[in-house]
Amino acid sequence: MLEALAERVDLDQCRVHTNRGTFTYDYLILACGSKHTYFGHVAWEEHAPGLKTLEQATEIRRRVLSAFERAESEDDPETRRAWLTFVVVGGGPTGVELSGALGELSRSTLKRDFRRIDPQLTRVVLIEAGPRILPSFDAALSATATRDLERLGVQVWTNTAVTEVDEEGVDASGNRLQTKTVLWAAGVQAASLGASLNMPLDRQGRVVVSPELCIPGHSNVFVVGDQARAVGPDAQPLPGVATVALQQGRYVGLAIVGDLRKKARKPFFYADKGQMATIGRSRAVLQTGRLRLAGPLAWMAWLLVHIYYLSGFKNRALVLIQWAYSYFTFARGARLIVNKTWQFYEAGTDDRPAKLGSGQSVTGDAPRPAL
Repeated sequence: MLEALAERVDLDQCRVHTNRGTFTYDYLILACGSKHTYFGHVAWEEHAPGLKTLEQATEIRRRVLSAFERAESEDDPETRRAWLTFVVVGGGPTGVELSGALGELSRSTLKRDFRRIDPQLTRVVLIEAGPRILPSFDAALSATATRDLERLGVQVWTNTAVTEVDEEGVDASGNRLQTKTVLWAAGVQAASLGASLNMPLDRQGRVVVSPELCIPGHSNVFVVGDQARAVGPDAQPLPGVATVALQQGRYVGLAIVGDLRKKARKPFFYADKGQMATIGRSRAVLQTGRLRLAGPLAWMAWLLVHIYYLSGFKNRALVLIQWAYSYFTFARGARLIVNKTWQFYEAGTDDRPAKLGSGQSVTGDAPRPAL
């Protein structure tokens, strides 16, 4: 196993070129996933981070918690209102879960933590370009999710397209929202490595694969997960969800073993186990086959499914105990504001302090990270 950055693939020579050298392969599995797409406006990423990596998750936490801290110390009412306004772009499962978490955070978790501001007056706006949120779910479940979000204080704007994002706010269908915190959950694009294959790609940059998840003409190269455009029995592309990637991973492993045993490959078949999204405490929606659930039962199912797919009994037991304790006691976990800047001194100097990141303050001669 070697950590390296894959830069391009030479299919004819069976080689992968990386920043750590060139490697040959007998079989190649491409599962590089996806990243957020800003629909041609990559400059928006600076002001609207997505939620695809652990680093992005900690950055979102930093921005959200820092916003409340800045609002607490702000004297100007308009600026304070901007710090207490949160905008989530994208009404899919990620956007719904993010906005629901913000609603609960402001109205339950932080409601007694400040003296000058009332976190319960926080404004959370979920913006969706389509006619409804959770478009892949049944319309009735989508309506239920909308009502649950509104009970948490989230404003749901549908049929609203974002046209500009900057450090002062968002422009959406002619409306200007003054906000200091924008979170992006409005679209994905496959990892760029697929473009080096010189093979057909779809509009999202996914590699078009055969029913056996191979690149046409290269049976030893598999593409799976969010990077692959595989179709189901209805000829529609499979969704970019974890259950698809898990089943494809198992299929590819068995296919390679079958090749070694001289067995013929069978086309990949995706067993759709349904989909679910959590909205908040005891609020979720679940859809599988003809079954439609919403509310506490769907929320319990969501918890059980996520615990089941954790690796190892110890992890499952610990998470179950921690979640149960937090649910029944309303316990609050550590809320750390983690800064990007970690150095005390600038490179090449002996005594000058490094530039301060957001949330840092100065005491004496060195920066002190905020707690």
